[in-house]
Amino acid sequence: MASTSMIPMAPEGNLSRYLQEIRKFPMLAPEEELNLAKRWRDNQDEGAAHKLVTSHLRLVAKIAMGYRGYGLPVGELISEGNVGMMQAVKRFDPDRGFRLATYAMWWIRAAIQEYILHSWSLVKMGTTAAQKKLFFNLRRLKGQMAALEEGDLKPEQVEKIARVLQVPEQDVVSMNRRLASPDNSLNAPIRSDSEGEWQDWLVDESENQETELADREDMSNRRDLLNNALSSLNDRERHILIERRLKDEPTTLEELSQQYNISRERVRQIEVRAFEKLQKNMKSQIVERRLAVS
Repeated sequence: MASTSMIPMAPEGNLSRYLQEIRKFPMLAPEEELNLAKRWRDNQDEGAAHKLVTSHLRLVAKIAMGYRGYGLPVGELISEGNVGMMQAVKRFDPDRGFRLATYAMWWIRAAIQEYILHSWSLVKMGTTAAQKKLFFNLRRLKGQMAALEEGDLKPEQVEKIARVLQVPEQDVVSMNRRLASPDNSLNAPIRSDSEGEWQDWLVDESENQETELADREDMSNRRDLLNNALSSLNDRERHILIERRLKDEPTTLEELSQQYNISRERVRQIEVRAFEKLQKNMKSQIVERRLAVS
């Protein structure tokens, strides 16, 4: 595989220099990409793998930029995305009939998302199930309320989110502020002495068939992970978890306690245990997939 020393890794501080460096690597024509992919697959040609990886570093940077709102250094996100890109090249089958970028998007996103989850879980957001639930659902609910760009939430928005996710209102306010980070204008110059703008270094954001296919594959992979993990639970655990964690309007503890003729606290304990088992199973699946490609 292409050595990481041969790839310009994202710097800790000078992001503009890194973007300039990766701009030097040419994009590949479909025929050239196909030839390189076959050379890597059939002969383990590291030179071919290197060209495949470096020609897609701009794609990695574009995807990483989309995760800036989580408060982590963009350079670190790009570095993790580069690891995902290298894994994609290892696994890519040129005979499947689609471009490498389509396949690589899932690996890049998976690597970045796993890094974000690990960083936030251990450093910023704590480890309680409620905090994780809030972390992964806050953006979706804000999007439904058209409140993604409004800074602090309005009191009525905080109240609704807290009610839907069954968390304290202060937790909603706190998590919203943690997730918020100022975005620099894409029209801002890269350097004070340069006419170049940030937008000059980004790939076109318009949707295309490859992006749509990659999104569908990404969703399909996530669904498979979840379904496999859910199958590891018994019927009661699975039902309670779905009712409490996977519905837009969660069923209350009281309703489930009456349905199963047990206490509300017992329902809560089953929910927590089932969620922990679900997480453990999904992490094991991810590890197994990574081992399979290493």
